[in-house]
Amino acid sequence: MNRRMFAALLAIGFAVALAPRMAMAEDHLGEAITHTKEAIDHGKQGHADLLATHAEEALKHAEAAEKAKDNVHTKEGIKHLKEAIDHGKQKHADVATKHAEEALKHLEAATK
Repeated sequence: MNRRMFAALLAIGFAVALAPRMAMAEDHLGEAITHTKEAIDHGKQGHADLLATHAEEALKHAEAAEKAKDNVHTKEGIKHLKEAIDHGKQKHADVATKHAEEALKHLEAATK
């Protein structure tokens, strides 16, 4: 009985210790998705500078989510956000929008 109790308490301790970290990753992913959607909306309107601004905010949150919880989709989303920022700063709204849309697909996949 003592071993079972110890194992149960140990499992509960790990769950309590890891739960806030996972919740933070979800919050950051949600913010990254929101800003990426804003970037896409601005890109479709031809506002490359505003796309870059929102993509930069999305990148900050995506990197924080990746730091909290390692995920292949988040890494791929970060890569596309960086491309979106680069093209947005070059005033290539159409190319930047495509990268932001690809980033959004990966960030949303990371939440599943």
